[in-house]
Amino acid sequence: MIAYIKGQVIEKTLNTIVVDVMGVGYEIFATTRDTESASINSEQKFYTYHSVKENSEELYGFSTLAAKRLFEMLITVQGIGPKAALAILSLDEVESVRNAIATANASFIAKASGVGKKSAERITVDLRDKVGLPSYIEPSNTLSNQSNQPLAGDEALDALMALGFNLADATLFLSDVPTDLPTGERVRLALKKRN
Repeated sequence: MIAYIKGQVIEKTLNTIVVDVMGVGYEIFATTRDTESASINSEQKFYTYHSVKENSEELYGFSTLAAKRLFEMLITVQGIGPKAALAILSLDEVESVRNAIATANASFIAKASGVGKKSAERITVDLRDKVGLPSYIEPSNTLSNQSNQPLAGDEALDALMALGFNLADATLFLSDVPTDLPTGERVRLALKKRN
């Protein structure tokens, strides 16, 4: 297997990059973000996934190992092939896509080209427990204007989750607790709301 390719970018299109490695050009299918950020004549490293089918062999490349790992998880879902997985990863940063799966945000996943609502729901159901805990939760429309909405890295949010709350409940209980209070006080106030 080819774990990665490192060489000079000599061509690129909307979704492919050609990397010259000692005189051999490797065509790599990549996310929109990776193709946009790749500069012609620059040296770049891509972590690769080698897809072998009956009639073709294709390389899929990623600028980060995290993106490659998430791609490998996505293609294990029934009905999701490499092209659909690449479209999903092209939606946003890898962490945002992983977070959408962890929070079962199927509507975000369904925005990917070639991915329908049912496939997006299947992805969130199949992979939700495999991608790890979400790093943040997207505010709902009713909470989007509140400045006290907990964000990624919020210690009080992490503390409530460590106490056994799911992300949605922990976020709800902290939604109107001022963020400028000490962590312990924010947790105490959130726990009072539970009763």
